[in-house]
Parts: sequence; structure tokens; C-alpha cells
Amino acid sequence: MKNVLITSLLLFAFIFNTSAQQGSGFGVKAGLNYNANGKYLESTETTYENPERNVGFHVGVFGKIDGKIFFKPELVYTKTKSDYNSDAFIMQKLDAPLLVGFKFLKFFNAFAGPSLQYILDTEFDGIAISEVENDFTVGLNFGFGVSFNSIGIDLRYERGFSENEATFISNNLLEGVDRIDTRPDQLILSLSILL
Repeated sequence: MKNVLITSLLLFAFIFNTSAQQGSGFGVKAGLNYNANGKYLESTETTYENPERNVGFHVGVFGKIDGKIFFKPELVYTKTKSDYNSDAFIMQKLDAPLLVGFKFLKFFNAFAGPSLQYILDTEFDGIAISEVENDFTVGLNFGFGVSFNSIGIDLRYERGFSENEATFISNNLLEGVDRIDTRPDQLILSLSILL
């Protein structure tokens, strides 16, 4: 798994170098993530009652090869929180979306692409996580954005191509073993600045 992470970082550095030679740039980004537990619409209704419930954050860097059609690879540290029956499941991960998009109506853009995820750490209140099915998974990002010169705002939806479950064992052995998904659906709101 470390080899995959190192290879991804080297590929990302190469893309940054290539984009700088082509006149495009790189920048920084940050924002909020909202996770869904189970069905997204049901989860949204619950979050409306408790807005802080499944909110996380992300911060990272991106490269952009610009044009009417653009390529935008990103490397993002993400920390998410999901509530399950008054307990919080916290996950830290590296995400690497590889987005292709197009511009329209001068300021707007739409994009989509695969998103690679590598789980750095997981914890669940009062419960030991015994096994994550896959530390490395692939999902899909798609969304819309608006850009004004070097500042951009985008809203995207992310989902995994397959569920990635973690097994956890309760401290009270009578409660047994259960499973949670470490690749939940997400809405991601980002502010980016092209440097």
C-alpha cells in the first residue's frame, strides 16, 4: 500500500511539473464534507435537525491544465465524522480525485472523474476497529463549479464504486461484531485558489 501511495505522489508531482510548463498552474483548496449514513435523502433529513452531525473538512493542493476542456488532479487530506446511534466514527484519509471538466457560460464549469482514497486512520467512540476491508479504494466525483480569475468554488458529489466496510468489536463483548461503511456518499463544498 505504501508503494501505491508513493507512486501516486510521484505522479502528482510530475503532473504539477508538466502543468507548469504548459502555462497552467497549481493551487490550494479547502472546504467542508458532508457524509451520508445509509440512504442519502434520509440522512439529509436527520442532518437538517442536527447540522453538525456528519460534517468533516478537507485541505489540499491541486494542479490544473487549463482550456475549454481541463484536467484537474488533486491531493487532499480529508477528515470525516459520521454519527451512528450517538457514537462518532472518525476517519482520516488521503483523496486523489483526477477530474476532467469543461467550461461554459464564461464563469461556470462541470467536471467528473475517479477519486482514489487511501485510509490513514479510523476510530469509533469506545470501540476498537479490527479491520478495514480495503485501505485503498476508488470512487467517483462529479459536480459543478464557478471561477472568478484565480478563485473557484465547487460543489461535488462523491460515491464509492463499491462498499468498503470496517469491522468493529464493541468493548462489551456481548454486543458482538458489526460493520460500517468507510466509503460513504459525500457532498463536498470547496474553495480553491490558483497560485
